[in-house]
Amino acid sequence: MSGLNVILGIFGGQELILVLIIVLVLFGGTKIPQLMRGLGKGVNEFKKAKDGVYDEVEDITKENNAKSEKK
Repeated sequence: MSGLNVILGIFGGQELILVLIIVLVLFGGTKIPQLMRGLGKGVNEFKKAKDGVYDEVEDITKENNAKSEKK
């Protein structure tokens, strides 16, 4: 069972609605879009960093393959 299914299995429909109402009351209608925007920016930065690491590993692998072919 995946982690998401376990988390969603704990909360039913009524609990999720209650949590959403509490979040709305705590943060207000104007703060929630700002929070989501910030979360989206954080996710995008994480993806860029992840892709950068993949690119670096790929470049190093190509360099090592080129060196080994020259020998």
